[in-house]
This record gives sequence, C-alpha cells and structure tokens, in this order.
Amino acid sequence: MACDRPTIYFDAEYSPQKVILESLLISTGVVALAEIGDKTQLLAFILAARFKKPVPIIAGILVATLFNHGLAGALGAWITAVVDPSILRWVLGVSFIAMAVWTLIPDKIEEEETEVALKLGVFGATLVTFFLAEMGDKTQIATVALAAHYPSALMVVAGTTLGMLIADVPAVFIGDKLADRIPMKLVHRIAAAIFAGLGIATLLGAGQSLMAY
Repeated sequence: MACDRPTIYFDAEYSPQKVILESLLISTGVVALAEIGDKTQLLAFILAARFKKPVPIIAGILVATLFNHGLAGALGAWITAVVDPSILRWVLGVSFIAMAVWTLIPDKIEEEETEVALKLGVFGATLVTFFLAEMGDKTQIATVALAAHYPSALMVVAGTTLGMLIADVPAVFIGDKLADRIPMKLVHRIAAAIFAGLGIATLLGAGQSLMAY
C-alpha cells in the first residue's frame, strides 16, 4: 500500500484547488528567484551574445527544461511512493534547508560549457548545453524536492519550468545589461528564505494530511 505524502500546506483548511495553486505558485516563484545569477542563466547570457537568435535559444531552453525537470518531477513522485512518510519529512526538511544555503552561494559557468554541440545549430546547441548544465543544478534538485513535497508533480514541473523562463527569457533578449541592474544578493536571500521556510515547516510537520486524488 502506497505511503501518504508528508505534504505541507499553509492553509489550515485543506482544499485540493488551493494546494494545486500553491504548488504552481511556490514552484514558479522559488525557481525564478533561485535562477537569477544561476549558471544556467549565465549560459543564457552567453548563448544570446554568441548566436543573437532569441527564438531558437528560448525554444531550446524550454525543451531542455521540460525534459530535465520532467525527469526530476518523476523522481520526486517516485520517492514519495517508496519512502516512509516519517522519514521523508526529515529528508525533505533538511533538503529544503540545504537548498537555502546553496542558493546563497554565487554560481559561475565555464566558457568551455558553451562549446558543446555547436555543430547542431542554435536550437540544438542550446538544448544540449542547457540540459547538461541543468543536470545536478540547484533548480533541478529543487524540482525533485518540490515534487516530493506537493501532491501534483505535474504542477510542480509546470511551475519550475515557468520559473526558469521568467528568469531566462529576459536574459536572452536583454543580456548582461539586465544582470547589472538586478540586486543579486537580495534576490538570492529571498529565495533562500522561501526554501528555509519550506524546510522548517516540513520538519515541524505542519499539515501533513493529504486528500487522495
């Protein structure tokens, strides 16, 4: 028999619609903030400067993110099905707090990472380099944790993908001029605070009840 998810809801009165909306909004917001200054956003800057073709670059980012975060979301959903809820609560709580710390660490990207698969064209180069850069990145790990945290992995993946686009599409069009005007430390602190809040709430076991879908 499948284990119930130790999901955290901030409303005292449980509502499936509210939880679905919360999973979408939290996933979108926290990933959009965490992506600011992340190495995949830096990669978007570099690709935009190199190719100067925003449409295929954005398309490559979208497809790479959907594939990458889809795998991460599926992993998160699988974890909730096989891990005991009492153990999962601690794993998720610690993971969110670790994400908070990781978000505060400045990221960088090596120039060599943009040299991968350039013979595939703009879309292909973006797809391959963005997918590889996202493997093991903080936003991918966050997707796994959020998918294990909320009942709808699909809504989490939709939210994290939207968050990536919110952060990366302006980077493609405006480039590093945008980066100079963003208060990176403040943005990262806000993202870290959200992750820490999720972690603390999870460890405290607030609202673990879940209505089966």
